[in-house]
Amino acid sequence: MHWEYSLVILLGACAVSVDGSPQVDLGYARYRGVRLPAGVDEYLGMRYAAPPLGQQRFRAPGDPSSTSFIQDAFEFGPTCIGVGEEISPLVGEDCLFINVFTPSHATTLSRLPVWVHIQGGGYASNSNANFNGTNVIQHSGYDLVFVNFNYRVGALGFLASEEIRRDGDLNVGLLDQRKALAWVKQHISQFGGDPDHVIAHGDSAGAGSVTHHMTAYGGRAEGLFAGAVLESPFWPTLRTVAEMEFQYTRFVHRVGCSDASSALACLRSADLAAIQKGNVVDPFPDAAVDPPPLWYFLPVIDGAVVQDQLSRLFDQGKTVKIPVLVGDDTNEGSTFAYNASDASDMSRFLNANYPGLSSASLAAIGDAYPRMRPVADHAAYFPSASAAYGDAAFTCPGNRIAASMADHLPSGRVWSYRYNVRAPQLVDEGLGVPHIFELSAIFGVGFAGNSEITSYNGINANAVATVMDYWISFVKALDPNPRRRSQAPRWEAWKPGLGQRLKIQTNTTAMEPIPPQQADRCSLWSALAPEMEI
Repeated sequence: MHWEYSLVILLGACAVSVDGSPQVDLGYARYRGVRLPAGVDEYLGMRYAAPPLGQQRFRAPGDPSSTSFIQDAFEFGPTCIGVGEEISPLVGEDCLFINVFTPSHATTLSRLPVWVHIQGGGYASNSNANFNGTNVIQHSGYDLVFVNFNYRVGALGFLASEEIRRDGDLNVGLLDQRKALAWVKQHISQFGGDPDHVIAHGDSAGAGSVTHHMTAYGGRAEGLFAGAVLESPFWPTLRTVAEMEFQYTRFVHRVGCSDASSALACLRSADLAAIQKGNVVDPFPDAAVDPPPLWYFLPVIDGAVVQDQLSRLFDQGKTVKIPVLVGDDTNEGSTFAYNASDASDMSRFLNANYPGLSSASLAAIGDAYPRMRPVADHAAYFPSASAAYGDAAFTCPGNRIAASMADHLPSGRVWSYRYNVRAPQLVDEGLGVPHIFELSAIFGVGFAGNSEITSYNGINANAVATVMDYWISFVKALDPNPRRRSQAPRWEAWKPGLGQRLKIQTNTTAMEPIPPQQADRCSLWSALAPEMEI
């Protein structure tokens, strides 16, 4: 970033400097992007909010400062530091940056559909950051705008206490996301996007985040997005602030603020290295010490953005009424299940993540997920633990969302899927079709971070174009069918009382009903939702 006055040529409604680089004026700042040979302009590392540092720590994001000089938007900004992560130039606290990819020919009059990706990471990290939108723009026929961004995670995003509520804000990670969505609403027309046609797409915790935004303030319509893509929506435990006071006390002690006259003031003045001493995972009360929970700093019920358990809000129809595409992978839990060796290990694994489950409930889960056929390189109860956790945290929430939205959405525009594209390498490792394996198929091989798998360049190559066409069709038409590949089957909507989904697999994609066994298992998890706090 530096002081500079550039000669600018106006082409339509777009500004291009004499060196050929595109420029955009957002009012509070002017940015210079990069014009790629692929016919895409990229603007990387723009500020959508003020740095959340010092006295802004544990507060809702503020507006970015105004600047008068042109800033280079050539590189991604640092991602937000999470649980157990090391501080580095690429990972830190000053991290609220947004990225926009747009067709080079787009103008402020283009009003192109906008695809906003909210990354996952279990609310513990920005684990799907900085995906490259070039390929989806090319594949769309240069007919959409792609956006992604960072948001606060771990303790800095989700530490909860009544003290924070009194002198700060709860769920600031979710508030960051809403700030980014509001930024898109306000500024995306400058990049050629249509602020009234924004699709919010999340994977894992990003998809769970979208469900929070769908139900925010009791489902109050604010026009931030017109459709939702929920890729393996993650519903972990969702506790009250009072239930999380233990975590705040532990955190204050670890950071070294226990003896301060004001613990929160001490936390705001602590350096990031001290903060990271507390940004670690601990067991929940009433849970076994070993194993530790998978996820520790999570959204809480705050009475505003998060008003109740997600399951109740969706069942009551307290959600924005928009078209939804939702689905999961065949072996959702295989990435997360511990190497359970016996039934008691499976119970301990579930107790670590859902400590509210009674012994009777754990027994019922054991009956529903008995010992299954073993898989390579894993102990006896790994398949059972994997299936149980995958259903509890991802698959059954997705099915519940589809059923609830189909009941409450007059148009019935809800589409569900099961991703079953199998890579030999992952099958040999006993992982099957794991959590968010479809990322490379959605964004294109090599454009979705480290999710590239060799099979997508080989035996599963056909799946990539099929998936991209369905997803782009939904982004553009709020329906996955109009732009699907000619040989791809019609994706039938979820019908109330008749759950059905598209089974996506190489060369044999087809509709399928929800299997009775899975429906029965999801009914069990639904009955246990109050104990699990989801």
